[in-house]
Order: sequence, then structure tokens, then C-alpha cells
Amino acid sequence: MHIYTCVLVCVDASKPLGSVCFAFATCLISFFFLRYQSAFLFRGNIANVPEVGIEAKFLPSCRAGCRTGTRKRDSVWKMPSRKFADGEVVMGRWPGSVLYYEVQVTSYDDVAHLYTVKYKDGTELALKESDIRSQSSFKHRKSQSSSSSPSRRSSSRSRSRSPGRPAKGRRRSASQSREQKDDKKKTIQETSLALPQKLKPDLEIKHVLEQYSLRSRKDEKKKEEIYSEKKTFVAVKPIEKVSTKTKELEFGGRIGTFMLILFLPATVFYLLLTCKQDDPSLLNFPPLPALESLWDGRVFAIFLLWFFLQAAFYFLPVGKVVEGLPLSSGRKLQYRINGFYAFILTAAIIGVLLYFQFELHYLYDHLMQFAVSAAAFSLALSIYLYVRSLKAPEEELAPGGNSGYFIYDFFTGHELNPRIGSFDLKYFCELRPGLIGWVVINLAMLLAEMKIYNLSVPSLSMILVNSFQLLYVVDALWNEEAVLTTMDITHDGFGFMLAFGDLVWVPFVYSLQAFYLVGHPTTITWPVAAGITVLNCIGYYIFRSANSQKNNFRRNPADPKLANLKFIPTATGKGLLVTGWWGFVRHPNYLGDIIMALAWSLPCGFNHILPYFYVIYFICLLVHREARDEHHCKQKYGLAWERYCQRVPYRIFPYIY
Repeated sequence: MHIYTCVLVCVDASKPLGSVCFAFATCLISFFFLRYQSAFLFRGNIANVPEVGIEAKFLPSCRAGCRTGTRKRDSVWKMPSRKFADGEVVMGRWPGSVLYYEVQVTSYDDVAHLYTVKYKDGTELALKESDIRSQSSFKHRKSQSSSSSPSRRSSSRSRSRSPGRPAKGRRRSASQSREQKDDKKKTIQETSLALPQKLKPDLEIKHVLEQYSLRSRKDEKKKEEIYSEKKTFVAVKPIEKVSTKTKELEFGGRIGTFMLILFLPATVFYLLLTCKQDDPSLLNFPPLPALESLWDGRVFAIFLLWFFLQAAFYFLPVGKVVEGLPLSSGRKLQYRINGFYAFILTAAIIGVLLYFQFELHYLYDHLMQFAVSAAAFSLALSIYLYVRSLKAPEEELAPGGNSGYFIYDFFTGHELNPRIGSFDLKYFCELRPGLIGWVVINLAMLLAEMKIYNLSVPSLSMILVNSFQLLYVVDALWNEEAVLTTMDITHDGFGFMLAFGDLVWVPFVYSLQAFYLVGHPTTITWPVAAGITVLNCIGYYIFRSANSQKNNFRRNPADPKLANLKFIPTATGKGLLVTGWWGFVRHPNYLGDIIMALAWSLPCGFNHILPYFYVIYFICLLVHREARDEHHCKQKYGLAWERYCQRVPYRIFPYIY
């Protein structure tokens, strides 16, 4: 381009000789520009290629280089507000590559000026208008000469002759033969794109993402040597997406979320009041207490002290710092993994308080006031989170909480990862104050039972409930890093749903069995206790091994320990496990969770259904979450998810559901 500018400056086009020189220079430079532009396009690597089964087309180099339009002097070129209509079939460029694919326009964002398009495999992406072309602009590429100068061009050459094919009568060189072999390899690879049915039945294609890389012959030779020595998995760079408005509303939309904001606190208070009655039947509605008895300033101060004590433990410079999964912008947040240390320090403080005769059963006597204090704090926190989210950048908003409706975004969470400096509010509330508080409440119920019934040791039922749930909490804190790959962290925003769930629902509803046993003691035999223990161990084994399998594969798919696992490759570069627990059912961790929930309720006997509220609620929760996962994964993985569902037909319960 510098040479082209010099010619324009030096040649006077107004004179006849200048016109001839100008035309000749223009043709010569255009020829070199088009030739080397084409060579450049086919030399670079192509990343993030979509899944097999989609026919790819290259934009002809002449159109890519010359399609610039005419610009008038002293005027401004105004682009139309929208060029492509909804439902129109166009060609969309895959991000990070020069490949164009047939897509269908589904919607257009007037604010971000982005088109939402859907590929044939079901993948949906947001593309700029410059990355979309009409189908008429694509033509089948015609072969061109491989000559390096016009003087070497053969005038009798056939139009169908490819750049690597020599003219008739010309001897083919060794380098040209190699180029022809490389072209054949590329042709085979492109053909495989249109033939997904010829994939291996067991789908053991760990290098399917590598076969679309167009590299130089030396790089390809080195790669083949590496693969011959050791198989590796190469993750594709995450696709950068821009957060757009939430279109599909969950939880019943605006009306449903408004009702949940009222229904969830009422449910907690109803369960706690019913549990204290002599007849804790669900149909025996408890009398409403006086409003002034529900609030205690001292209780609220203790709750604030508890919350900020756990926040102080969060800042302790102990434990490793890890990175979370990539956000839509490609950025990774850092997290301090020290939840287990916070639990140890909390246990030490509780031990000191008990040593100095602090009455921990105070929690049992004022459990309703603590629940009201936690609910009030979670509501205030939710209001703060929504107000601060109004100033958050678009790319930091939650994909499921950006609907534009106040009630819905307030409930689901408008901002994905709200932080105050390095203090991540959602990550902190997910495990610390509520989960550790659950164990403290259970311990208070155990001590209250011993004091009320003048026992030297707790009942066997209380010991089982405390032991099972303590194991669950310690496991969650020990494997704290695993929470970074959950839907709560990666997809859901931090709003009333998670704030109330973490600070109120978890500690006060999950401890319902222990609270029930204080007022309604249940005696069980040792054989029954042994059977319940075995059931809990089975559930815990399924839960922990399935989660570990998934988390290890997400973190490092090339881990030699996971060499026996098979997976289905997807267009996003991730793999869907089809062996191990994840080849048994689609959500084996949910299955283990439900089995453990049943084991926690069985020590309470069968006199009332109230202790089984947790397992009933948990089944409903996990079935609903599984439906959300299915919808989300189908949009994200497209055709690969359909193949996975065919391979693993059962969702949670094998041969049932």
C-alpha cells in the first residue's frame, strides 16, 4: 500500500503519459495484492471451527480484498440500521476464522447492533453485521494459476486447473507433488464435514478439533510426530460473546418470580413454626406469633457478627488462589480457596465458647428470630446488588438476569459476579456463612436435645443426622474449587434467589431434621442405623466421584488419569463425557444428592411427613434444575447434545427418568 501511495503522488494522471503509467501501476500492484492476499488467507490457522455436519465456504479472495465500496469526498457514508431480516438465511463468519457458514438470522439487538444467528448444529452466536454476508455474494471458487509473475503465465491453461497442478507437458516438481498431497488431505477433511453419519459409533475422536487447522507443511509434520508419540487434547479458545437481553424467562416470568419472593420466606417461617408444635402435621396450621416477638435486636447483631466474621476469614492469606472458568469476554476471575480453613477457625471459636460455658442452645430458643434476621439481611443485600448492577458494564451482566424487567432481574440476579475489590459476594455467600452456619445450628440442636431430656449423650438419630450433614459440608469446603464450575457461579446472577437461598434457606431448612428431633425424639435400632449409614455412603460415593470426574475433565482434559474416558466433541471445544458416571445418567451427581437426602430424613422415622420435606423439595429442585441444564446445553452444544442424549437416555434415575 505504501508503493501504491507513492505512485499516486508521483504520476500526473491528467497527462496522456501519466494516465498510461497510472493504469499500468494500478494493475501491477492490484495483481500482487490479490495474489499475496490469497496466500495469506490460506496460510493462517483456523480456530474455533463449528461442529461437523455444517458445510463451510471460503469467501473468494478477490471479493474479500476489493469489496470496499466507493467513498465520496467531503461526505459521510450512512449505514442502514438493519440489513438482514429475521428468518433470513445468510452466511455468517465463525469467530476467529475466515470460514463462513450457512446461518439463519433469529433476532437483532438495536442497542448493541448485533445479529443473533443460529447455525445448522443449533449453536447460537451474536455476530456483527460486518461478519454476515448474503448468500449471493458467495460463488464456487475457480482455480487460479500458481505462477509468481505474469511473464510465466501459460495462455493455454485450462480454467479448472488448480494452483498446484502443472500445465500440460510441464514436469511436476517434488514440492508441487507434496502440495498436491496436502490438497488431497484438505479435500478429505472438508468432505468429512458434510458426512457426520460416518463418525465412529463410539465417538472416540479426541482430535476432531485439530483436523480443521490449516497450517504449513512443517507444522503439520511436527504435529503428526507428536501425535504418534502421545495423544493430547487441545482446548479451543473460548468464543467471545456479548451479553444480550434475556429472551426466555424462567420461574414463571415476572409473576412467578414475584410470587416466589413472597412464598419462599413464608415457607421457611411456616416450617419452623410447624416443627415446634406437638402435632407437626402439615395440615395443622400453626398460630401466628406476635410481630414484635419475631424481631430481636440482639439476635440481629449476632447474625451480623457471624456474617462479617466469615467475611474476615475470607481475606486470610491462606489457601491457594485459582482462576475460574472463562467469562463471555474471555477474562478469568481469581478466587481464594480457604473455605476449609474458615471452617477450622470457626470450629475452634465454637470450642472456646463451649469451654467457657456459653449456652449454644440459645440458637434453638431463638431460631425463628435468627431466621427473620437472616431474611431481612438477605433482602437488604439483594436491593444493594440490584442497585449496583445498574451501573455494571454490559459484559458483566448475567445471561439469565438481563431481561429489562425489574422484578425478574431482581430475583434471578442482574450482575453475574458482583465484587467489592477482590471480595466476590456471590462466591463468598455460596459456601461460607450459610453452609457453615448449617453445621452450627445442627450442633445447637444436639446440645438442646441433651439439655431438654437430660441426656449424657445425644440420641442415635441425632448423631446420624449431624454426622451425615457434617460430612456433606466438610466435603463441600474441602472441594471448594469445584463450585467454580457449577451453574450458580458460571450462569446465574447474584440476586434475591441466591442471596436468600444461601443465607436463609440452606441453614434453616436443611437443618429441619435436627430441629424436628429436638421436639419429637425418635428411637432407632443399631441395625436400622447401619442400613441408613450404608445408604448415605452409597449416595455420597456417587455424588463425590461423579463431581470429581466432571471437574477434573473440565480443568484438564489431557490428564493421564482420564485417558480411559470417552467424550463427544462439541463446537465450543469442550467435550461431553459418555463414560463413567456421566455415561450412566446425565446427572449422576443429582442422583447421589437425592440418595443422601433420603438418608438424612430416615432417622426421623415415619410418624410425620415434615422431616421428609427436604427430600421432596430437593427432588423437585433438581428436576427443575435438570430441565434448565437441558435447555441451556441444547442451545450451547446443539447437535452434539442431541447425540449425547441418544447415547445417555436417562436424566437422573436410571431406567425411570
